[in-house]
Amino acid sequence: MPTESIFRTLYRELPWVRRSEAIWLEARAARLAGNAMLVQELLRQPKHARPEGLARFEHQVFSQGGEDGVLQEIFRRIGTSNRHFVEFGVEDGIQNNTHFLLHQGWSGSWLEGSEENVAKIRRNFAGPLEKGQLTVKQSFITAENICDSFRELAVPKELDLLSIDIDGNDYWVWKSLDCRARVVVLEYNSNFPPPCDWVMPYDADHRYQGDLYFGASLTAYHRLAAELGYRLVGCSLNGVNAYFVREDLVANHFGAEASAEFHYEKPRFFLIDRCGHPASARWATVKAPR
Repeated sequence: MPTESIFRTLYRELPWVRRSEAIWLEARAARLAGNAMLVQELLRQPKHARPEGLARFEHQVFSQGGEDGVLQEIFRRIGTSNRHFVEFGVEDGIQNNTHFLLHQGWSGSWLEGSEENVAKIRRNFAGPLEKGQLTVKQSFITAENICDSFRELAVPKELDLLSIDIDGNDYWVWKSLDCRARVVVLEYNSNFPPPCDWVMPYDADHRYQGDLYFGASLTAYHRLAAELGYRLVGCSLNGVNAYFVREDLVANHFGAEASAEFHYEKPRFFLIDRCGHPASARWATVKAPR
């Protein structure tokens, strides 16, 4: 008997299996309802309720949280130039901060350290890769090699979006770049709240161990952003990502408050829970017609 038929038989004949699934679904529904109530409560806070706030625009298409919606709103306010992105730490490409932009016709490059993930990207995104809309490079990113990788990928000196999430030397890699993006989104270490100015010491051989030893605090990124000519404009409600806009583009689009203390969001990783249809790259598997 095929394995699928065996499981269907067990599901039909063993009531406790059905009951266990029902209990799990009820618990998940309750958790999601609780999360939704918390989000609504957070959005009523003055910093999020103000017209310039970004949190109410959170929306998930392919992003881990609500980054897709926030980035769309940021670019609605400041405009785009070449609709070019670079993201590193994309895993298999399905869930990241630039998949939705690629879907909307943007072009850009992905860098990923895992050979297995890059192989999946080449399968799942065959269409954009063949058209030249997307390029991908397998590379373990360091402060020493990132500029060479950008040159190899022909990344323009001016681009619209840079997304950084490598769970380690993020601070040092951003500091070493010689290109300018209109918007930078990166993961900050929300375990270290303001005014804590903490940066993981640089280690080219660092591998993330699943603990809180990675990246830098929001205060540290706020300081670096000022040095590089960027302003902090918001953070995700789940306490994962921070958004920075080039200082000359900020104008009056995001309000006067720009401190780490104002924008900081504490860790709420339990809000990272996809509700609805699972993400897919089926749209991108179709190769360009010959």
